[in-house]
Amino acid sequence: MNIGDIARKWLQNLTFLAAALTLFMAPNAALAQEAESADVAAEAAVEAEAPAFEHFGADMIKGQPEDGGLTFQAQYSPNGEYALWMHDAILMPIITVISIFVLFLLLWVVFRYRRGANPVPSKTSHNTLIEVVWTVIPIIILLVIAVPSIRLLAAQYESPPEDAITITANGYQWYWGYEYVDNGGFEVISNMMPEADALAQDLPPQLEVDNRMVVPVNTPLRIQTFGADVIHAFGIPSLWFKIDAVPGRINEKMLTIKEEGIYYGQCMELCGARHGYMPIAIEARSMEDYEAWVLAQGGTVGEAEVVEVEAPAAEPAEAEETEETAVEA
Repeated sequence: MNIGDIARKWLQNLTFLAAALTLFMAPNAALAQEAESADVAAEAAVEAEAPAFEHFGADMIKGQPEDGGLTFQAQYSPNGEYALWMHDAILMPIITVISIFVLFLLLWVVFRYRRGANPVPSKTSHNTLIEVVWTVIPIIILLVIAVPSIRLLAAQYESPPEDAITITANGYQWYWGYEYVDNGGFEVISNMMPEADALAQDLPPQLEVDNRMVVPVNTPLRIQTFGADVIHAFGIPSLWFKIDAVPGRINEKMLTIKEEGIYYGQCMELCGARHGYMPIAIEARSMEDYEAWVLAQGGTVGEAEVVEVEAPAAEPAEAEETEETAVEA
């Protein structure tokens, strides 16, 4: 047999082997392709079942600083509305009246008792009526202020109910992480949005973030805070909410938002070089939208049902054998 015959024979063997491998791999490839198609179809079905979610745009911004603002931001929480009412209806009128009265007294003393108008000063050392008046009136003023102040203080430290939704705001250097404890424990990392991207969407730069903290409206929220490295502070002025995030311990406070919208805040504790670049953006939505967002993040909605499995009863024969073994022992 010459070299040409040997080469021809090897080529025939290789061709036969390649054909056999092709026939062998074809069913496996088809099965793999079918499995992959099934997975894609399942994922598509899940995505189709999950409600669509779109974030609010700039037209829904409600809590943010305003140019030329001289007072508090508009309030969108029960405590905030009460605190703003107390400031506008009680504190400011009292402060204004006292300031005007003290200014009048100063001007009256300056002009009435100056040396040119009163060369011979009075020898009066005290006046009982005046002393009683300037003691009793301040006490009454303090009582008027104390009653709503104590009520507001108590409301700010009210414990959240058992069915409140728990969200942990973790402060990092220098960004926030929002952990949804009751919805599967997933965490959303929130960094400040680049200025160019924020301006392109007509959103406030240095306040907008890439991932907002999404919460439901008219629902008690148990906001827990934790400092992962140093002390931070989670504060949203338009919600009258501020709580420190301290390393080594968890603080918590109740928050209820009354209207849908976007509310901005910032870290309110000097936490390092980029302290001014870790803003807070809360997006309050309806419960349906909130649950759709949770599902889109891979979280869970509702409590998982616990199925109790009862142990099967022992067969009579097995029970008798167990008793006999115990007697023999």
